[in-house]
Amino acid sequence: MALRAFEEIWDRAAARKGGDAAVEGQLPTMKTPAELAAIPDDRWLSQMARCVFQAGFSWQVVDKKWPGTEEAFWNFSPSRCRAMSDEAFDALLKDARIIRNGAKVRSVQNNAAFLLDLAAEHGTSAGAVFANWPMSDYVGLLDLIKTRGDRLGGNAGMMFLRFMGKDSWVTSMDMVKALAVEGVIDGAPDTKKARKATQAAFDQWAQESGRPFAHISRVLAMSVD
Repeated sequence: MALRAFEEIWDRAAARKGGDAAVEGQLPTMKTPAELAAIPDDRWLSQMARCVFQAGFSWQVVDKKWPGTEEAFWNFSPSRCRAMSDEAFDALLKDARIIRNGAKVRSVQNNAAFLLDLAAEHGTSAGAVFANWPMSDYVGLLDLIKTRGDRLGGNAGMMFLRFMGKDSWVTSMDMVKALAVEGVIDGAPDTKKARKATQAAFDQWAQESGRPFAHISRVLAMSVD
């Protein structure tokens, strides 16, 4: 099945949302690779942790607790978080500044190790690895985060990248519905076949439109009822 031209998808989104300007106003702003690479790894770890803590929990509560969470986790220093002792872990589970969920607390330590290992393997910061990862293999980046990170599969990993400003698609309910409407997928969006098809579709639409994946993702979501 041939893909619908992105211009037609845009027009449908504009008709639903009140015009081109209205659609443009809802598109996220992405950082350049250079801007992303300049972000220290403690901020990448902080956002990983935030997405993990938000999963299945009130984002408003997480936001309110976040200043205290930063303090409790040593401002998310990767080396300090990786070196967390059993005593420090137990103390965190009693610390009212944070959401005291053992699996989520442990994920901070595991994700710190992931970032430090990734940086060592590439001879640069982990943030630079994420920043320079080619969008033609976005599914490969999601696989890396899912398999080597902790609790960063599915939307948590995608939202982590989006919040950091890395170009990304996010499989929201509306975006998944739009992919089905466009004939890209015919079932769950997270199978190997579906992700390969989604990558190919986004590659084509990006080439047609000159738009980043994040814009394409949002326009797709706005194009369906």
